[in-house]
Amino acid sequence: MPTILLLGAGSDMAIAIARKFAAEKYNIQLAARAADTLIPQQQDLQVRYGVTVTTHAFDATNFTSHAAFYAGLPATPDITICVFGYLGDQEKAQQQWDEAVNIINTNYTGAVSILNVVANSYADRKQGVIVGISSVAGERGRQSNYIYGSAKAGFTAYLSGLRNRLFRSGVHVMSVQPGFVNTRMTQHLTLPPLLTAQPEAVAQAIFKGIEKKKNVLYVKWHWRYIMLIIKLIPESIFKKLSL
Repeated sequence: MPTILLLGAGSDMAIAIARKFAAEKYNIQLAARAADTLIPQQQDLQVRYGVTVTTHAFDATNFTSHAAFYAGLPATPDITICVFGYLGDQEKAQQQWDEAVNIINTNYTGAVSILNVVANSYADRKQGVIVGISSVAGERGRQSNYIYGSAKAGFTAYLSGLRNRLFRSGVHVMSVQPGFVNTRMTQHLTLPPLLTAQPEAVAQAIFKGIEKKKNVLYVKWHWRYIMLIIKLIPESIFKKLSL
C-alpha cells in the first residue's frame, strides 16, 4: 500500500483528506503538535478502512526538529500534504509582533522548513508528490488579512519554485487554493455559500488533482476568475477599497 503523510492532521480539512485517502487504501501518517489528540482519528481510520495509521508529534514552528521528525517516520511517505496553517488575528498582529511572527512562521517558515526536508528526500528517490495548501489570500494583499496573506503569498511562490526544481527529478508539486472552507478555523466568519467548499470536497479535489498531476488546483473554479479580476484592478483604485 502507498503511504501519505499529513502535516497538521488535526484540522477538519486534514481529517477529510485522511478519510479519502484511507478509503483509497493508502496507509496514513498523521502528524500534529499534540499527537495524542489524533488517537481517536487513528482508531477510526484503521477500523473503518483497514489501513495502517500511525501518529506522530510534529511542531511546525520547531524548525530544528523537522529533519529528525522526518527521519523517524516508519516509512518514507509517497505523498506529503502540508495542511497546517494559522489565520491569526490581523488587528492583533498589527500591534503585537508575537502574533505576526506566529502567523508568518506557521504559514510560511515552518512549511518551508519541513518541505525542504521532504523535497530533498524525494529528489534523492526520484519520486514522490508534495501538496501544499496555500490560499487565495496570497494572490493580492488586502487590509483585512495582509499578514496572513503575505505569508501565503510567500508559500505559493515557494511551491512554484519547488515544482520547477523537482520536475526533472520526477517529483510532482501541487499548489492548492481552496478559497473559503467551512472549518473550525473559519467558523467565526460569515462565508458566501457559493464560494465556500466543504472539507470533503477539498479532499476529493486533492485526490483527483494528484491523479491528474495538476500544478495549481482551485477547489472552487470561481476563485480562479475572481482572483484574476482582483489582480487586474489598478493599484490606484485598489488601495481605496475596503477589502
